[in-house]
Amino acid sequence: MTITDEQLSTWGLTIGLTLFIGYMLFIVWDLARRSKAGRLGTFVLFFVLAFGMFGFMMKSVIQWILGL
Repeated sequence: MTITDEQLSTWGLTIGLTLFIGYMLFIVWDLARRSKAGRLGTFVLFFVLAFGMFGFMMKSVIQWILGL
C-alpha cells in the first residue's frame, strides 16, 4: 500500500493541527492558572483566544458538509 502526497498532506495537516490546537489550549489554560485569572478571566481567555481555533475547525466541518 502506497501513500500519495495528497493523503500524506491531508493526514499530516489533520493530525498536526489537532496536536497544535491542543497545545495552544494547554498554553491558554496555563496562562490563566499562572495569572490567577479566576473563573471569569479564564472564561474570557478561552473564549477570545480559542475563538479563532474554533472558527478554523468549523471551516473544515462546513466544507465537509457542503462537499467542497
